[in-house]
Amino acid sequence: MTTILFACVHNAGRSQMAAALLNKLADPRAARAISAGTEPGQRVHPEVVSAMREVGIDLADIQPQRLTPELARQAQVLVTMGCGDKCPFVPGARSGPVGIPMGMSDALNEKFGMKPAGNDAPPIPVLGANFSPSPKAT
Repeated sequence: MTTILFACVHNAGRSQMAAALLNKLADPRAARAISAGTEPGQRVHPEVVSAMREVGIDLADIQPQRLTPELARQAQVLVTMGCGDKCPFVPGARSGPVGIPMGMSDALNEKFGMKPAGNDAPPIPVLGANFSPSPKAT
């Protein structure tokens, strides 16, 4: 199983949404998502809780968590959530301001068992974040 870490500064918005959506859509035998921030907020933003509730995901009791070396070592993939100069640095992870290329979204969908809703729905887009493979934990 591949663990994907969505990292940002406050872990109160985009990273929480991304992890929750991946966990809902991916085959749990293939992938799981975690999220964390370098300066975690006190709570997930209320508008995020509301938006996620609309798609059947409850984040009301989720607490933002600090990005620690121990948590980072669990991940094989690091996705930083567009936080510019404040993006977290994870030792050992390759990082850079490169978005996921369009062609990779189909490969990621297939690898992690992500399926769009309905037979005629387009593939789930996986764009807009920085994608960095991280070495496996030893």
